[in-house]
Amino acid sequence: MAAAMDVVGNPSSVHGEGRAAKALVERARAQVAELVECSPGEVVFTSGATEAASLAVPQGTVLWSAGIEHDAVLSWAQPNGVEMLDVDENGVLTGTVRGGSFAENIQDGVVAMQAANSETGVLQDTLPKAQTLWALNRDVLVLVDAAQALGKVPFSFARSGADLVMVSAHKFGGPKGVGALIVKHGLDVKAGIRGGGQEMGRRSGTENVIGIAGFGAAAEAAARDVANGCWDQVKKLRKILESALAGAAKETIFVGKGANRLPNTSCFATPGWKGETQVMQMDLAGFAISAGSACSSGKVRASTVLRAMGYDDETASSAIRVSLGLETTEQDVLRFADAWLAQERKFRARAA
Repeated sequence: MAAAMDVVGNPSSVHGEGRAAKALVERARAQVAELVECSPGEVVFTSGATEAASLAVPQGTVLWSAGIEHDAVLSWAQPNGVEMLDVDENGVLTGTVRGGSFAENIQDGVVAMQAANSETGVLQDTLPKAQTLWALNRDVLVLVDAAQALGKVPFSFARSGADLVMVSAHKFGGPKGVGALIVKHGLDVKAGIRGGGQEMGRRSGTENVIGIAGFGAAAEAAARDVANGCWDQVKKLRKILESALAGAAKETIFVGKGANRLPNTSCFATPGWKGETQVMQMDLAGFAISAGSACSSGKVRASTVLRAMGYDDETASSAIRVSLGLETTEQDVLRFADAWLAQERKFRARAA
């Protein structure tokens, strides 16, 4: 990104400076495409996954979605109306809509499915659901939110069954404020922002060359980390963390533990102990965690994800998310466990 700051040209210009900027954008497009396993021409740069969602689900589109989806998708329930897909107790899609089959219910619109949940880390196998929709031969597009999954687990655009995929750079070490919508070749997506016709006519406006360059570099590094199995150690640390907590906090519920999850995410709830209280207590102890999605920080409310999974409001209001990274150590994990358990004992004493 620092090097890209010295490239002052506009990527749409044909002079040498413009061509140099264009080369940075196209290099990044290829790097992102390699991570997502799509062709570079299918990558449309945006300001992030939220803008990608707005491009994928334009006004007036019928949206089919589960209550576990991110607000970037669920917010389209207000202008468009939304039909809810069913999930089980782990937050895994069941392949039904209010108990009925896809064939009985889904006629047209966009069906949104996550590759991984931002709060629980639960992974979805989206391909079988997409194949069911393909068999219906109806006017339906599949949108997969891959923002949380990319860079932590292998992901393939083709094997996801998606027509459209949402991507966000900062979820795997890139800069904030840049992302992409992956659009299947040949699919007509109307421009979200009109103007000079940049990004193959899908998203006008002069490209954020510096951010896009950082996006590409992060994508290349993330693809290497996944290929090298770097996240396997993080998964071991998560197991150490959850074992330490579960052994002493008998009433704590580990959400989605019965499903496949991202290697770095642990979501757990201690009914009656408010999630935002835990966030503040751990912040004072030197740990940055969240109650729900970080994109909803500052909003004191029960987790809509946990409620969609069948948890009551007390439990949904008591959930926190702890995320680990490639630089997290076992010492970090055990220090967190000690600090959290000390506060948990105080909570139990007050509640007694």
